[in-house]
Amino acid sequence: MHDEEGGAAQLVAEIATALAGVPHEIIAVDDASRDGTRAALIAAQKTTPTLRILAHGNNAGQSRAVRTGVLAARAPVIVTIDGDGQNDPADICALFEALTRPGASPLLAMVGGERVNRQDPASKKGASALADRIRRRLLDDGAADTGCGLKAFYRDAYLRLPYFDHNHRYLPALMRREGLETEFLLVNHRARVHGRSKYTNLGRLAVAFRDLAGVVWLKARARTPVTISELEPGSGYDKKTTE
Repeated sequence: MHDEEGGAAQLVAEIATALAGVPHEIIAVDDASRDGTRAALIAAQKTTPTLRILAHGNNAGQSRAVRTGVLAARAPVIVTIDGDGQNDPADICALFEALTRPGASPLLAMVGGERVNRQDPASKKGASALADRIRRRLLDDGAADTGCGLKAFYRDAYLRLPYFDHNHRYLPALMRREGLETEFLLVNHRARVHGRSKYTNLGRLAVAFRDLAGVVWLKARARTPVTISELEPGSGYDKKTTE
């Protein structure tokens, strides 16, 4: 969260309600807010004991906030959600269940949300649609909406990925680079009620092409062993006879 004083406590309460009866922890990352976001979160702890608050000393952006939360998390499965209240906490369990369902591919590492009935200005939706088309063409990541903050993934899979600013938008491509699989699920989207967007179309465009070029390079330089097997003592492996 960054400058989300008006909706911070409500979002925490909604997440707690959505996860009632499910073992969980809620990690809120305050990305050096200049308003009363931190105080609102501290107040929310009084009624939400599962809430942990991590505070950045300097504003570091969304990707770093996600990484801060993942590094601090104690569970093997992470679900990320934007702090502006536009993602619906009611979708959290559906993403978790899709990721961890019996019979899922052992390579499935992430289930991302795809927003339906997106509640954003036409200019923002148009810019995102153009960026998504370009990204899909260059990266072949199978994602229609990487800007959706709702994503469920395994913590250890995320920690295998290269980190860079804005990498939260390229998680499907980076997961595939590691030989992992991703799926997508339709999720609700809500209008912003409090605060204002931290992104502008021009500001996002300014870094998008540089980021895309970097991810294209990362994909081109990737080599995967496909499978990794640990050989147990007495398995019959003889180094001398296989060299």
